[in-house]
Amino acid sequence: MKKTLMTLVSLLVTVSAFAQVVDTSSIYKDRKDSLSATVFVGHQENSISRGKTLRTELISASGLQKMACCNLAESFENSASVTVGYSDAVTGARQIRLLGLSGTYTQMLDENRPVMRGITAPYGLSYVPGPWLESIQIAKGSPSVINGLESMTGQINLEHKKPTEEKPLFIQASMMSDTKADFNATSAWQISPTVYTIFLGHVSGNFKTYDMNHDGFRDDPKMLQFNVANRWLYYTPELQVRWGVKAVSDHRQGGMDGYEKDMVLPSPFPGDAQMTSIDVIPWGTDIDNRLLNAYLKIGKPLREDGSSSMAAIADWSWQKSDSWFGASSYLAEQQSGFVNLLYRNKLNGSHDFTVGLSGTFDHIDENVAKFDYVFWKLVGGDGQTPYSENADHSFGGAYGEYTFHAGEIFTSIVGVSANWYKGNGFKVAPRVTLKYSPAEWIVARANGGRGLRYADPVADNIGVMSTHSSFKGDCMNRLLEDSWTYGGNVTFYMPFGVDPSKTYISFDYFRTQFSRQLMVDYEVPKASGIEGRDIWFFDSDGRRSYSDNWQVDFNVEPFERFTLALTGRYTNARQENYAGDLVEKPMLSRFKGVLNLQYKTNLSRWIFDFTASVNGSARVYDFMKDLKDHDGSLLYADGRTPVYPLLYAQITRRFRGFDIYAGVENITNFTQKHVLVGDTNSSGEWTPWTPDFDASCVWGPIMGRRINVGVRLTLWRATKND
Repeated sequence: MKKTLMTLVSLLVTVSAFAQVVDTSSIYKDRKDSLSATVFVGHQENSISRGKTLRTELISASGLQKMACCNLAESFENSASVTVGYSDAVTGARQIRLLGLSGTYTQMLDENRPVMRGITAPYGLSYVPGPWLESIQIAKGSPSVINGLESMTGQINLEHKKPTEEKPLFIQASMMSDTKADFNATSAWQISPTVYTIFLGHVSGNFKTYDMNHDGFRDDPKMLQFNVANRWLYYTPELQVRWGVKAVSDHRQGGMDGYEKDMVLPSPFPGDAQMTSIDVIPWGTDIDNRLLNAYLKIGKPLREDGSSSMAAIADWSWQKSDSWFGASSYLAEQQSGFVNLLYRNKLNGSHDFTVGLSGTFDHIDENVAKFDYVFWKLVGGDGQTPYSENADHSFGGAYGEYTFHAGEIFTSIVGVSANWYKGNGFKVAPRVTLKYSPAEWIVARANGGRGLRYADPVADNIGVMSTHSSFKGDCMNRLLEDSWTYGGNVTFYMPFGVDPSKTYISFDYFRTQFSRQLMVDYEVPKASGIEGRDIWFFDSDGRRSYSDNWQVDFNVEPFERFTLALTGRYTNARQENYAGDLVEKPMLSRFKGVLNLQYKTNLSRWIFDFTASVNGSARVYDFMKDLKDHDGSLLYADGRTPVYPLLYAQITRRFRGFDIYAGVENITNFTQKHVLVGDTNSSGEWTPWTPDFDASCVWGPIMGRRINVGVRLTLWRATKND
């Protein structure tokens, strides 16, 4: 793998260097990326946007560099709004939570194009390299209907570096103490007076894996990822066209050393020795993902002042996943298409409206073979229960949005979308957003609306594959989930600090309540006298499911070049389980607090970053309450996880054209004890071929303290005077 990594790095550097031959000195007098994309230029790393009607948290490119974040999944450690955790202990898949709910209820956008849908969701966060990004915008609540209705708790919009990027060559390389290496290169240049392009390349992997807790399982999977993209822009005052392509190859192996999926491939004849001796072979995971994406965006101003315009957005994606979890397999392929046509007309300074048509099409081929240890022992054969779906799912319709401005004091946005959903008929979804600022020192916002999305039971809950529990109910039912989210935010700006416009305290409250939801209950025991558990998939059918979320943010620059940001979040999320009891959602921390400090010396030659977070307790699954530590004491005596801290520090030294940085993650070396559930042998190692084996019960860090070092190299564009 080392040879492969070095080959790709050399190729990316060669391509990037070749790109600098083209003269591009003429286009950077003005930014030309304003149509159909929001450009944020500034030095404040994390902030709540003052001008946005919707409560929006901005993480700039500088904010992404506060830690050595290699991809999007690692970019939210200094944000309490978004919580990131592992789906399980063996695949390395990461999942986010916003407003106390799974990230599947947060709409992910790539410059206003829906992404990470369906089978892409479990690993999609790791396919967005942090150095590719210009900014991230986190919008809570019910945002605009223009981008669809799949946003139930909010939207996270990603702004990539543009073809008109002012840095024609950027290279970032880093290495972790656990041998995980990361390399990124971006190169932008001008092809002609009207055509610009940017190449983006990424490769990451680890040369060695570790088992620091000595449980017989790798702490981090062995992995290798290649990721390349090419984005284009054609720009004239009369027309703007954007298009691009992206390709990802990702392979990862987790679990026990020596595991190969060929060991557990089902035999054609039940009872063959290949499967009857399964409990003596290693248990692990083998995951191979392939992804292709292409998009086209066309925008045409209808008036010279830009007050009226038309735009068309088209997106196509394909992904194939070949995933093995012990003797279980998840083989899936998905093709998706998205089209959005819109017309905007600004009547005057107070009134404007947008109308449009949009449609989404998904073809999904899913095949699940779920291994049930009890079934294998009692019945024989391969112990696998097959589930499959090969179907088309589509929805589309019309939408409209009206915006009213009363100067800088009041803004209202009223939108409605009417969509036809295959198999579910027409659904109408209203959304309203209000912003009121009676004085410069206060901004109040409120919003509410309906969200609708198709569930993908297995992909949305990929951790269920890392268990020996059997599936009950319909795990192939792509139920149309229906929710209402409403809430608000009040921000007070205070007259102290270096820049009073950046000194504020902000209070949020949001509630998401489901009218219909696909529920997954991990805690149902098998029938009396039979070991193990069942995982039930079922329609909520009137059962209650809701989440209340409170948050407070404080930001100040008390003296020159020193910033302090403090955030706290409390969540109360509950739902009725399969038995009909209203319970706290398991494995979800009640609160999180984040403190971020940064100091820059004169001219930012040295940058010091420190982030501390405290993570609240979470209710564990019922079957975890009896788990014991090595000394015989209960791990979760009160049925809850412990409160734990996470500390991060980084030092950056900036030179002309390049930066060197070094940092430490998880300084206190805190990790979750016994991330696996099941039986152990006399040596304390896990014996995974047992009925109650479960590798999905993760609530805390798996990796301990890690040191990282890296470099960022930037070649600035030469001017004619140089």
